[in-house]
Amino acid sequence: MDDNPDLARLFNALDRDAWIELALILGGTFVLIRAEQWALPWLANRLHGRARHYLLASVPLLRLVLIVVALGLALPIIVEPSLRNMVALLGAAGLAIGFALKDYASSLIAGVVAAFEQPYRPGDWIELDGHYGEVVRVGMRTVALVTADDDFITVPHLKLWTSAVRNANNGSPVLQCAAAFHVTPDHDARLARAVLEDVALTSPYLYFDAPIAVVTQEEDWGTLYRIRAYPVDPRQQFRFVSDLTVRGREALARIGARPRLVPPPART
Repeated sequence: MDDNPDLARLFNALDRDAWIELALILGGTFVLIRAEQWALPWLANRLHGRARHYLLASVPLLRLVLIVVALGLALPIIVEPSLRNMVALLGAAGLAIGFALKDYASSLIAGVVAAFEQPYRPGDWIELDGHYGEVVRVGMRTVALVTADDDFITVPHLKLWTSAVRNANNGSPVLQCAAAFHVTPDHDARLARAVLEDVALTSPYLYFDAPIAVVTQEEDWGTLYRIRAYPVDPRQQFRFVSDLTVRGREALARIGARPRLVPPPART
C-alpha cells in the first residue's frame, strides 16, 4: 500500500444523514453567531462602566469559540479523524491559502491574534491606519470603526502587522481628554491654572471620580495650558473638549490672559 495519502481518499462518503448533520451544525452555528452579535451589544448598550466593555469585548471571542466548536464537530464527519489524514488535509489547505489568499489569510490570522491579545475591543476608541473612532465590531477579518463624523470605516486586521494601534481607553470605561490654550506671557499663571481647573470642575460632562490636571508648559512665544480630565462616557469626549475650550477661553479672557492663536515659527 502506498504510504503517501491520496487526497481523494481523505474524505468520508457522505450519506443523507451526514449531510443533514452538517446542515444542522452550519445552521446552528450561524444562528448562534447572529444571536450573540445582536444580544450582547443590545445588553451592553443598556449597561454602563466596565460591565458594558466586558460584554462588548466578549463578542469576537465568543464568535471564535463557536466557529472552532463547529469545525471540531464537522471535520470528523467529512474526514476520517486520523493524524495522517489531518496532516495531509491541513497541508493542502495551507498551500492553497498561502498562494491564493495570502492577504486574506493574513487578516484572518491577525484577527485570531486580536481576539486573544485584544489590542482593541468593541467600545474602545482607537486610531488605526490614520482613522480614529469607536470600535463597534471586531470581525474575523476586519475591525469596524465609527468616527466623530459618523463615518463607518472598516480596517483589515492585516494592519496590525505594520501599523501601531493607539488605544485611548484600552477597555476602560473612562477616557482622558485634553483641551489646549495658547496664552501670551503677560498674565498671572497661578490664577490662570486656578480658573482652568474651575472650568473643568463645572463641566456637565465631567467624570468626578477621575483626577483633573492643568498642565503648564512655557514656550518661547508664551504659555501653553492643557486641561486633562475625563468625561462621564467616552462617547462624550468631543462635547467635553468643546465645552472646556469655549468656557476656558472665556475664563482666561476675564482675568486678562490674552490668547496667542498662532504660535510663531521655531527659531533657526
